[in-house]
Amino acid sequence: MPRYIIERNFAEQLNLSKEGVEHINLINDQEGVKWIFSFLSADRKKTYCLYEAPNTDAILAAARKNNVPADMIIEVSEEIGPNMFA
Repeated sequence: MPRYIIERNFAEQLNLSKEGVEHINLINDQEGVKWIFSFLSADRKKTYCLYEAPNTDAILAAARKNNVPADMIIEVSEEIGPNMFA
């Protein structure tokens, strides 16, 4: 399944609860997308999320239903790291 990096910009600091994450995952499941992990900026107003999804339309549909932004969506292909060249 294709992978995507999603940049999200929030007006307020992001504070998630267990119930909030469960709700996000439920809607994501309905749209066929999987949240793998996210990085949170120091000011807690921006995230960079790695997702698996069939296409960008599914990501946008899940974002709308979850009432979260999806400001930039970039499809990524391979994973690389410094250990690969050691």
